[in-house]
Amino acid sequence: MNHLNHNSFSAYVGIDWADSKHDICIQSAGGQQREFDCILHKVDKIEQWAQSLHKRFGGVIAVALELSKGPIINALQKYDFFVIFPINPSTLAKYREAFKPSRAKDDPTDAELALDLLLRHPDRFNPLKPQSVEIRTLISLVEQRRGLVNDKIRITNRLRSALKQYYPQMLEWFDHLDTVLVCDFIVRWPTLKQVKRARKSTLEKFFHEHHMRFSNVLDTRLKSIKAATPLTIDAAVVMPYSLQALVLTDQLRGTLQAIRRYDDEIAEIAPKHPDYGLFSGLPGAGPSLAPRLLVAFGEQRDRFDSAAAIQKYAGIAPVTERSGKKHWVHWRWQCPTFLRQTFVEWAAQTINKSFWAGAYYRQQRDKGCTYQAAVRALAFKWIRILYRCWQTRTPYNESVYLNALKRRGSPLLNPSTNA
Repeated sequence: MNHLNHNSFSAYVGIDWADSKHDICIQSAGGQQREFDCILHKVDKIEQWAQSLHKRFGGVIAVALELSKGPIINALQKYDFFVIFPINPSTLAKYREAFKPSRAKDDPTDAELALDLLLRHPDRFNPLKPQSVEIRTLISLVEQRRGLVNDKIRITNRLRSALKQYYPQMLEWFDHLDTVLVCDFIVRWPTLKQVKRARKSTLEKFFHEHHMRFSNVLDTRLKSIKAATPLTIDAAVVMPYSLQALVLTDQLRGTLQAIRRYDDEIAEIAPKHPDYGLFSGLPGAGPSLAPRLLVAFGEQRDRFDSAAAIQKYAGIAPVTERSGKKHWVHWRWQCPTFLRQTFVEWAAQTINKSFWAGAYYRQQRDKGCTYQAAVRALAFKWIRILYRCWQTRTPYNESVYLNALKRRGSPLLNPSTNA
């Protein structure tokens, strides 16, 4: 925990941020009076306000706001006389409700409450310490890439729905719609009627150009195309949905190209970081998940004092609630969603790539856990291992870990033993 030294700052500022303006509450060090201000979210206005504040108080100024990244954070971080203390939005909301059960909300009041929280509970908040440019760049890249992947999923789902209306055979011919092959196929033959008119040699050439050369798969697909019967011949259905499929195909192609551009940038930057080797060799990590695991841990090794701290912060550790005779265990609702998603997605990839991980997953399933619960439990164990590797800068070695399990007599290496 950070113990804020009141002698370190010349003034304290609470900010309630917004898209167009920011409400501000200011209190000088050693003073009791608070004053309020409001500035527009414009570069020149923020610059003018920051410089006037520094000229007035001098020294270092503590700033509390319910944000750890965003435009206002980017603007304030360029001033070395500001120390930023992020406050969790839910913490501020609960603090507000403690004094206003009606849940009445006002921006200037929120700015004052942020300031009040920092002054009254300094041991609860840590100053924002920016990581290196490389790590911060990777954080943005992997998060933006994931956003594009989500876009791809949404577009693919809409495309699948459109094809079901008039061209369901496409779903039988292709296992995955999110490929350049499918995009080119739909553009070339947007309806079943058109593809059935195509010559066999034309179809064979098309698939060969897209590197689909398994003769048995190709023959099955060609026979299915020629034998296919239209779901409907109603032009009022075929025309609008084929147009929708073409439009969605254009969107999907652009999204796939964008993802590849992000993959290229990530592949260029990530391997240059000295910690990348700790994650690139992990089972199931690969070029997509290894950079995400790298930024999940970061490079500030004093940020987490134990594996449990990461497990809780990432939302992997379960929460226990007790009240009287009631006892309830559930997963964490307040956590960085992308971070939890990273650990869970990677843990799922290790099930068939790590001996002990697969055994542990099956053990949890045999106990009656759902798939998601079993994978989260696996992620919980993996974090403890990765934390140790990260702290000691020692790459994970499956053989070394299996030998350690053997020495401890772990039931994971003896399926007949109950966990």
